[in-house]
Amino acid sequence: MLRRIVFLDSGDTLIDESTEVRDARGIVQTAAPVPGAPELLAGLRQAGYRVAMVADGEAESFENMYSLLKLDQYFEERVYSSDVGEEKPSPRMFQTAMDRMGLHDSDKPRILMMGNNLKRDIVGANRFGITSVLLDWSPRYPMRPESQEETPDFVVHSPEELLSLLRRIEKE
Repeated sequence: MLRRIVFLDSGDTLIDESTEVRDARGIVQTAAPVPGAPELLAGLRQAGYRVAMVADGEAESFENMYSLLKLDQYFEERVYSSDVGEEKPSPRMFQTAMDRMGLHDSDKPRILMMGNNLKRDIVGANRFGITSVLLDWSPRYPMRPESQEETPDFVVHSPEELLSLLRRIEKE
């Protein structure tokens, strides 16, 4: 059986946006992880999943946060909107991750995107034809879909719940 491939957002999915400390340029210098996020990343690696970050923001901010927290090691690829020139829900964000991982359209049924933003992460995943998972942990964004396009395939309440969801999906 081929394993699922996991795309993850960053802000309020892995990093708690309320803890971000920015410099005068707006670049994040430090931040704390969402509770359970380090455990999720370690669990994904231990289980053998391929993982990519697909996130909106400045590459320098992500490099600062993830290297400081020693979480950068868990990603096969990291795709940032500052490098792609577009933000989610743009298909270019997801296609770039696929291209960098050597994936093809035939791999889309195995790809799962978890994020916290209905209008960016969920709409982007749904339009792109990959499985969408909403992490409803954050109080900063609406968590009720306003359209079919914003409706996630699955909802989890904490990052580490993704591991049990993946096991359940793979058994089906």
